[in-house]
Amino acid sequence: MATATNTVTLEATATDPSIAILREAATTKEPLMVKEHSPIPAAVSADTASRVEEAARTGRPSFIKSHARGGASEQAAPQSAPEESAVLTDARLLETGAIRKPVPVDPWRRILHSITGGVINLRDGKATRERAAVKARIGARIDGRARFVPVMSRKGGVGKTTVTALLGMALADARDDRVVAVDANPDRGTLAERIAKPSGKTVRDLVRDSDQIHGYGDMSAHVTRDETRLDVLASDTDPHVADAFSDDDYRAVADIAQHYYSLVLTDTGTGIVHSVMSATLDLADQLVIVSGVSIDEARLASETLTWLEANGRGELAQNAIVVINQEAAGKTHVRIDEVESHFRSRVRDVVRIPYDPAIATGSAISFHELAQPTRDAARRLAALVVEGIRA
Repeated sequence: MATATNTVTLEATATDPSIAILREAATTKEPLMVKEHSPIPAAVSADTASRVEEAARTGRPSFIKSHARGGASEQAAPQSAPEESAVLTDARLLETGAIRKPVPVDPWRRILHSITGGVINLRDGKATRERAAVKARIGARIDGRARFVPVMSRKGGVGKTTVTALLGMALADARDDRVVAVDANPDRGTLAERIAKPSGKTVRDLVRDSDQIHGYGDMSAHVTRDETRLDVLASDTDPHVADAFSDDDYRAVADIAQHYYSLVLTDTGTGIVHSVMSATLDLADQLVIVSGVSIDEARLASETLTWLEANGRGELAQNAIVVINQEAAGKTHVRIDEVESHFRSRVRDVVRIPYDPAIATGSAISFHELAQPTRDAARRLAALVVEGIRA
C-alpha cells in the first residue's frame, strides 16, 4: 500500500489507543499511519487529529478519516444513546465564569451583593443553606384535594394551640398556596388570639353563612390573616355556644374550606371522645400529637396513640408526628431524650420545640420575631407534615 513521504507510524496500545498518536499527528502536521491491528481506524489525517482528540477528551461523537486499502472513506464514530433535553443544563453548556451564582439569602451577604452589583457574591453559610433546603421541602407541591391535619393533645396547657399556630405560620410562610387553621376547640379556643387583629367572625358564622360563600373573597371575610398569610377561623368565645359545635358543623366547615385551601389545620379540643373529634379523624391525612415535657403529659400523649390504635386509627397513629413542646423556662429533671426515644418507637417522627419567651407571654405571635431555634423547629415540623401528606 502506498504511503505519503515522512509518514509517522505509531502503534496504539490497549491502555492509550488514540490520544498519544493523535497528538503526534497534530504536532507534525503529517499523515498518520496506524498499524493494522491497532484499536483505532487504519489512518487519520493530521488536519482532523485535533477534532478526534477533542472527541476522545469530551466523549462527544466526531468524524474521522479512515483510509482503508480500497480507498478513502469517511465514517462516524459510534453514537451514544439520544440525550434528553434536560441534560442541557447551565453547568454543562456555560463556561465556568459565565454561570451565575444564586443571590445569597443571608441579609448581610445579600446587602454586599446588592451594593457591589453582584461583583461580590459570598456563598451562604451552612446553616442558611440548610434552612433554604427545609423551606423548599415545605413548599413542595401538593396535588389534588385539600389535606387535613388535626393537632391533638389529651391535656390542656401543653401548647397545642401554640403548636397549631407555629405549624400554620411555617407552612404559610413557605408555600405559594393557601393554609387555614380552624379552631374546633369546644372549650373556648384561643387560636385566633395568637394572631393579630381578629376578624370577629367564628366557625359558627361560617356555618350559618355557608350558602353565601361563593368565592375566596366571601371566605376571607370570616378569617383572620397574619403576616405569614396564615388564615385562622376562630371558635366561639362563649364556651356554651362552642360546645354546641357538632360533628355536622365541622364537616360543613371542612367542606367549605377545601374549596379555597390546600392545607386545613385543626386545633382540636382535649376531649378525645367529643363529637367533633370523630369527624376530625375521619378527614385526617396527617396527625400531629402534642406532648409536654412532664411525666404525666408524656404518658397522656402515649395513651392517645394507644387509643387511636384501639379504635381503628392505627395507621394515623403510626404515621403521626409527636411534638415535645417545652412551655416553661429552665432545666427539667425529666430525661427528654428518653421521652423522645419512646415516641420514636411508635410514630413516624418527633420534633422538639424549645422554650421561647415570646410565646410564653400568651399574646399574639409574630413568627419572624421568634428565636431562630423556635422557627427552625416549626419549619422542620412543617416539612415533615408536607412529606407525610405527599407520601
